[in-house]
Amino acid sequence: MQAFTVHKGVVAPLDRPNVDTDAIIPKQFLKSIHRSGFGPNLFDAWRYLDPGEPGQDLAKRKLNPEFVLNQPRYQGASILLARENFGCGSSREHAPWALEQYGFRALIAPSFADIFFNNCFKNGLLPIQLPATQVARLFDEVAGFVGYQLTIDLPQQVILKPDGTRIAFEVEPFRKHCLVNGLDDIGLTLRHADKIRAFEAERLARQPWLAGRPT
Repeated sequence: MQAFTVHKGVVAPLDRPNVDTDAIIPKQFLKSIHRSGFGPNLFDAWRYLDPGEPGQDLAKRKLNPEFVLNQPRYQGASILLARENFGCGSSREHAPWALEQYGFRALIAPSFADIFFNNCFKNGLLPIQLPATQVARLFDEVAGFVGYQLTIDLPQQVILKPDGTRIAFEVEPFRKHCLVNGLDDIGLTLRHADKIRAFEAERLARQPWLAGRPT
């Protein structure tokens, strides 16, 4: 998992409350058994004017010019600004996969759905909860300045605005540790690889029949 320390990026405003995971990555794209390739279909029903299906040639699809991520000023955005209850709906882990694979590193909203919130941390995304008034102010500033950027310092737990204003945010210490060090669940387990191998060797020495194949 990619570590998150300090990130500066363009902010894209998604001015809709209650964005559910089926809007983030529609159900027809969940058929894949791989964890990659979901970014091109992020917000598929909103980004394109035609129905999306797996395996389509995206170059032949017609983009919706009204959708925020298709507007030139937000190209290359890596911070998504959203409204309350972002990521509600089904618990599909594909939603944070799609956001991360599109290029987002952080999400800012007044609130997130619980399972989606947890899945973000496990997949290298930083979801930041701020009061609704602060989020509303950020929406106004993003609308007012083309190329509006924020700097997010996770170790210091602050967001730095272009005018130098600092916004503090909360993050649970263990989740912060995992993101700063790029540790997902597998990475956390592999830190104890030597102990795991030692345990397996000792177990097989005591119970050698466990190494045999069933007949």
